[in-house]
Amino acid sequence: MDLQSRRDLQLLSEVEKGGSVTQRTLAKSLGVALGLTNLCLKRLAHKGYIKITTIPRNRIKYLLTPRGVAEKSRLTYQYMQYSLFYYRDVRQRLKQVLFTVSLAGSKRLAIYGTGELAELAYLTLQEMDLTLVGFVDGKQETRFLSYPVSPVEELLNWDFDALLIAELQDLDKVLARLAQEKIPPEKVITLLPQGTLSFTKG
Repeated sequence: MDLQSRRDLQLLSEVEKGGSVTQRTLAKSLGVALGLTNLCLKRLAHKGYIKITTIPRNRIKYLLTPRGVAEKSRLTYQYMQYSLFYYRDVRQRLKQVLFTVSLAGSKRLAIYGTGELAELAYLTLQEMDLTLVGFVDGKQETRFLSYPVSPVEELLNWDFDALLIAELQDLDKVLARLAQEKIPPEKVITLLPQGTLSFTKG
């Protein structure tokens, strides 16, 4: 599913909610510039998916048309297929790298992160001959999947064989923080931005 289709789905979903939807709130929801949001809305209106009307006090109202409802259903189905493919793909990649970790003799694993990737890593780890030592994160979360979340500096007190970074954003900052805490680089496993799991080289 391409970026434009995902934006279309998000815009159609927001318009369907009704209420005081403005271009500014839509732009904020999509995380894009106001001008791009305006262009997207005009394109959706041109295709007949939304209707743009003016209400009293010169305010603009966006309405989802029957054709827009059908398009939103189609995109929702497409997004579900995409999500399931992504889920299966990431799970398979995690299984491969964790199997390699296990073969290398590493049995006690710590996970950095508290997002969706960390949840997938946790589920994958449960299916293997590996022990979860715990979760660490640079954020303020205190619990994740019923486990306590510790700050990065706590890793120095842990008995772990490998640390899986289940985080895509700011990977360089995470690695720099781990280096600052003197975490051995040969123990760190990263999920690289292009989606390839591999060991970092020390």
